[in-house]
Amino acid sequence: MDKSLDEIISTRPRNARRGSRRGSSGRAQILGTSGVSPSTRARAAPVTKVAAVATQPQVSDRIMVSNLPQDVNEAQIKDLFHSTVGPLRDVQLYFDHSGRSKGMAQVHFQRKGDGNKAFAQYNNRLIDGS
Repeated sequence: MDKSLDEIISTRPRNARRGSRRGSSGRAQILGTSGVSPSTRARAAPVTKVAAVATQPQVSDRIMVSNLPQDVNEAQIKDLFHSTVGPLRDVQLYFDHSGRSKGMAQVHFQRKGDGNKAFAQYNNRLIDGS
C-alpha cells in the first residue's frame, strides 16, 4: 500500500458501478441486451401485433352452486333445478371430513346448454328469499 487514499480515489474511474448505464433512459436500459432478462425485455417491449381470436361461448351441461345453507339436501337441489331448468343427470353435494355440508353442489344436466340456462337464471340470486 504505497498509495494514499486520495490517490486511489483519483485513479479509480468515476461511477464504476453504474458507468455503462448512466445517461441512458430507463426504456433503453430495459430493451438493451446487457444484464436484463428476456422476460423483462418482453414486458417492456411495445405491442406491435394483436391477434384477434374469435371465441364461441361455451355450451355447458354442469354448474357449481355455492353458498348453500347447511340444511339443504340433494333432493331439494334436484327438485329446484329439474322443475325450473330441465332434466338432471346427477347432483353432488360436497361435505367436509366431519360430515357437514360445505354449502357447495355440482349439478349435471342431461341436455347441453341447460348449465348456461341455469347460470343465467340463478347467478348471484337468492333462491329461497332468505
